[in-house]
Amino acid sequence: MSKSIFYHAGCPVCVSAELDILSLIGNENVEIVHLGEDAARIPEAEKAGVTSVPVLVTPNGNALHINFGASLADLKV
Repeated sequence: MSKSIFYHAGCPVCVSAELDILSLIGNENVEIVHLGEDAARIPEAEKAGVTSVPVLVTPNGNALHINFGASLADLKV
């Protein structure tokens, strides 16, 4: 099974969601991507259907937007 990818921007909403995701599915099953620190991965996130963060993209390709922390457009500054 491939890993899920959790994209976030480091805001308090994102950090809280990251901790919950890691607790629920385990560190070994999810890749954490901080788009505020790794903006080069924004196109990848867009291609996966990400419109805002935090979001969990499942191995099946579903983008599960968890809560609204920031728009992906805001991270492109």
